[in-house]
Amino acid sequence: MQKIGCKGNGKSCSRVDSRASLIAVMSALMLLTVLPFSTRVNAEQVPQFQLDSLWPKLPLGDNWLTGGLGGMCIDDRNHVFLLNRQNVAPGELDGAKLAPPIIELDSDGNVVRGWGDPELLGERLHDCHVDQDQNLWIIASGTGVVQKYTADGRELLMQIGETGKYDSSDGSREGRPLNSDRAQFFLPAAIDIDADTGEIYIADGELPGGNQRIAVLDHQGKFLRQWPLHRTEAERELTVLPHCLRVSHDNLVYVCDRRADRIQVFDSQGKFIRNIDVSFEPVTSPKDRRSGARGTAVVLAFSADPEQRFLYVVNQNSVMVDVLNRRTGQIVSSFGGGPGRYRGQFTLPHGIAVDSSGNVYIAEQEGRRIQKFTYLGLD
Repeated sequence: MQKIGCKGNGKSCSRVDSRASLIAVMSALMLLTVLPFSTRVNAEQVPQFQLDSLWPKLPLGDNWLTGGLGGMCIDDRNHVFLLNRQNVAPGELDGAKLAPPIIELDSDGNVVRGWGDPELLGERLHDCHVDQDQNLWIIASGTGVVQKYTADGRELLMQIGETGKYDSSDGSREGRPLNSDRAQFFLPAAIDIDADTGEIYIADGELPGGNQRIAVLDHQGKFLRQWPLHRTEAERELTVLPHCLRVSHDNLVYVCDRRADRIQVFDSQGKFIRNIDVSFEPVTSPKDRRSGARGTAVVLAFSADPEQRFLYVVNQNSVMVDVLNRRTGQIVSSFGGGPGRYRGQFTLPHGIAVDSSGNVYIAEQEGRRIQKFTYLGLD
């Protein structure tokens, strides 16, 4: 080690060097705790994030225990709604109470309320949307219906589709999927609403064996139109799974083509515009193990700026959140700590949303938690 400004004998210089080394190490550790939670891929200015380890406030509610969080959404007050699948181990309830299916948190991470009848809501809660009137729309993938509630859950305002009936040849989950021109669904995955027209967009086809379409309804739930994911002749064997759907401010429809590891973009009438590929490279060699099966484009959200310059995409293969330039489709950075159960890491992330300040929230299915990444600006 080089001695700088050292006077006297070697022992005193060694003490100075040791103290300086300790200070340097401590400074480096402190710096790591405040560095933006983002990995840059190129020289473009990209969003920077920092994990908020104190959000949400714990314990949740009345010592509530959550199961897998199947999805989430945010309203214009920055209240967060969590879809709790309640799949906990019975023994865990010796030390906690089962959290309700719907949990509302305020912007500070405090529980506002919890509500919901699991029998009425249906199986495998998957996605939600809060409209301009603060009503909550809910997709339970295991059912063939879409439900609209008041934000406090006290009233079911609308149900689109008939409970226990599926858009299949015999009305059951065992029947052949029809993709028919009607407001009935078969394993729906996602919902969004065009704020200008009130039209309701549904990605109908969460799992193989169900429907394979984007269905559009009017504000009263009347069927308007539909279209499938785009396939070239060379892609006919690719399984069609429209796993997520979001409508941009410029009226483009972004759909997660999960089995193809990409996002497909359509106009509001279903005209195919382009593919946005979402790639990944395995960290460990895929030899003698299954690799890349979960999908790189599972759910997505837009950045909070008016132009929605960036796409935030949950990549379940890398177990990171990829940041894409929405115009070019290029991955410009990623954030998160990869797979794991420590702070900032993810265990099967399955829901994503962005609040009005640009903060990003990630809900985990297997991790059974929600994490907040505070937006620090562009750098």
